[in-house]
Amino acid sequence: QEEPELLQIKQEQEEPEHQQFKEEEKQLYISQDEEHFVLKQETDDIYSCKICDKTFSRNCFLTTHMVTHTGKKPFTCSTCGKGYNQKSGLMYHMKTHTGEKPFTCVTCGKGHRQKSALKSHMRSHSVEKPCSCLTCGKDFNGKTVLKNHMKIHTGEKPFSCTSCEKSFANKQSLVVHMRIHTGEKPFSCMTCGRGFSQKGNLVSHMKGHTGEEPLSCTACGKRFLTKSCLNIHMRIHTGEKPFSCTTCEKRFKGGLATHIKGHMGQRPFSCKTCGKCFSQSSLLTNHMTTHTAEKHFLCHLFKTDAYYYQKNTSHNIRKLETQTHEFT
Repeated sequence: QEEPELLQIKQEQEEPEHQQFKEEEKQLYISQDEEHFVLKQETDDIYSCKICDKTFSRNCFLTTHMVTHTGKKPFTCSTCGKGYNQKSGLMYHMKTHTGEKPFTCVTCGKGHRQKSALKSHMRSHSVEKPCSCLTCGKDFNGKTVLKNHMKIHTGEKPFSCTSCEKSFANKQSLVVHMRIHTGEKPFSCMTCGRGFSQKGNLVSHMKGHTGEEPLSCTACGKRFLTKSCLNIHMRIHTGEKPFSCTTCEKRFKGGLATHIKGHMGQRPFSCKTCGKCFSQSSLLTNHMTTHTAEKHFLCHLFKTDAYYYQKNTSHNIRKLETQTHEFT
């Protein structure tokens, strides 16, 4: 009879103590886990670049990154000689020569050289486009795409060419433009071997081999090889002026950047004969006719003061001398 009572007393005495030990042990485990987590937090991303402060989880990643600051480009393309500071950059570039596009869209079949490019493309098939442009009402499926689109209306061109000071709205346009100065033509025709600086030009060229019919304007019948050129042309008929100057609120079908130069006083194109300066090369070209008395073709259909050097049969154009012309 005494044993159960003693056992009960022992349980009453030891249970709280045992429970306290378990609680302390649990707290110790939690503390150790927290310490381990903090330690892991402190040890993660500890490899920092002293030049740009970018951090990396491994030293090998930092070593690879440091090459971008040295200016060294040890990985060279055997086809065109272009150099890259990372092997991945060279591998991506090589696909421009081979035409390899391993990442294919399951919806439309369009191929892409990178997985990230495919992901970006897939958004174009998404019905949901939550981001809208407040200026023209066009909808987009991401903030980044909308931000790039807004540069059309604002005229913002933060990327400048170091050779000719021409500016662009995005980095890719600058990269394409730089090929004019470098002479790089990474897009080659598999049929005749002709090289092109832009993929769009290659696509247009290929239509000459395939016999594909170009796109036609439904208003005047003029034909274009690319949809983008047709869309730009259609503004003549629709009167659409999507480009707005933030200074004077004047709207344009195109050439907003040239107009903005007028506000900024930029006139980089000068006449070597009389020294007069102009904001765009076309104005200088037209001005030069006052010195050379060259003959031009004037579009009489739209009654504009735009000059053309080649006769275009889709317009009612008459040949006349610039100096004696009177606008009607």
